[in-house]
Amino acid sequence: MSEIELTGFGGRSVRINTGLFINNEFRPATGDAQLEVENPTTGARLASVSAAQKEDVDAAVAAAQTAFKGPWRAVQPAQRGRLLNKLADLIDRDADDLASLEALDAGIIFGDAKALHITQAAETLRYFAGWADKLTGQLLSIPQGYAFTRREPLGVCAAVVPWNAPLMITIWKLAPAIAAGNVLIIKTPELSPLYGQKLAELVREAGFPAGVVNILCGEGRIAGQALAEHHGVKKIAFTGSGPVGREIMRAAASSNLKKVTLELGGKGPSIVFGDADLDNALFWTVTGITANNGQVCAAGSRIYVHASIYDKFLAAFAERLNNTARAPGDPLAEGTTKGPVISRRQKEKIAEYIQDAKASGIRVVAGGGDVNSATEGHFVGTTAFGDVPDDARIMKEEIFGPVASIAKFQTEAEVIEKANATEYGLAAAVFTNDVNRAQRVSEAIESGQVTVNCWGILHANTPFGGVKQSGFGRDMGEEALDGWLTTKTVKYFTLPTADAE
Repeated sequence: MSEIELTGFGGRSVRINTGLFINNEFRPATGDAQLEVENPTTGARLASVSAAQKEDVDAAVAAAQTAFKGPWRAVQPAQRGRLLNKLADLIDRDADDLASLEALDAGIIFGDAKALHITQAAETLRYFAGWADKLTGQLLSIPQGYAFTRREPLGVCAAVVPWNAPLMITIWKLAPAIAAGNVLIIKTPELSPLYGQKLAELVREAGFPAGVVNILCGEGRIAGQALAEHHGVKKIAFTGSGPVGREIMRAAASSNLKKVTLELGGKGPSIVFGDADLDNALFWTVTGITANNGQVCAAGSRIYVHASIYDKFLAAFAERLNNTARAPGDPLAEGTTKGPVISRRQKEKIAEYIQDAKASGIRVVAGGGDVNSATEGHFVGTTAFGDVPDDARIMKEEIFGPVASIAKFQTEAEVIEKANATEYGLAAAVFTNDVNRAQRVSEAIESGQVTVNCWGILHANTPFGGVKQSGFGRDMGEEALDGWLTTKTVKYFTLPTADAE
């Protein structure tokens, strides 16, 4: 298979293979199908990689089945942990390459990718490496004798991952899947697949047996659909949009009732009470809508501020956005603080929300100007709206861009009702110095995660996932293992002996 050479951070050369990674080998797609990858900073073609077809998915499933029934069964749990730790070491070693690839095709600022996404990926691998030899069952007493449970792997599993934090979210699936003893097929995102080509090389270098981890780039409607429908796949994990999550569930139901876990959209509320540390609340609420250009499922896009500090907060929030604004820049360049959004389509979608809100008469607090950059890339200015009505589109719908909707509230009960008045329930943030209030509000909010006096902090040992239409199942934490295991019960009946007669 062909290799390509790209220029990464500091002018370093980053070489990757462009083929499909099946059975520890790179190979071309059926019919030599290719996928063109764009550089969102320039709008120009960046690379071509092999695009998996249904026949390639079949080949990956066959390789995974052979591995699961053969050499992988003989690998002891402690060795699975060592493989995960080795992969973490290699990711640390090649962090600059991986961060460069995410900057090139996903538009993520190099420093953010390296310090946040790459570091968190390695942390997650090491966390689940420690679980590999600790997945025990229970011994149970029954009237006729005794019983015990075994926690067993599901077998051939699949993961379909998004473009906004591709390596980190891939590892959220890979680490618990492998720790639990499964084999895995990863479908990388068509908009930002280059990290997966590099990850495949590291998987092989780490010593994973052939077929245990297979990595395919391909279109969702072809490769993703084939995985969701495949009778040989026993579980599929997906992070992405609600409509696609529903398609995966339908495919799973109409095929072999494979296990499904979903982490879908969000419309996260950030609640700032009057007694909050204002500087801290401003830092985190600004971060919550500007991190990765707001292309974060947990983005704090709805900001509710108590009436007693509302005007002061609004002015300070606008000042921070305006003072920290930078000219659009190359995410690989030192000093760049704002990169592009992922694609022209995403840019146009965000622009449409901004223009619709302005046309509806909603007050612009910061930004809101022409989102078209002088460059050819897909740059969008951060925009904040104030006094946003509850029924406004920008308050109700997930934009997946740097657009903040700010509104005031009077009482705790009122803001809890506002926070929960959404179809989503992924992440929320509460800012207060009252411990009792923090406890009450965090319990009342319908969300899979609530952070207090911060936003969006992730740790490998804390579960992450949603409720309501944000999905089900968890990434990270001990709870994530439940999605990759099945429980078998074995019962032993004690037969009477001759002496007992």
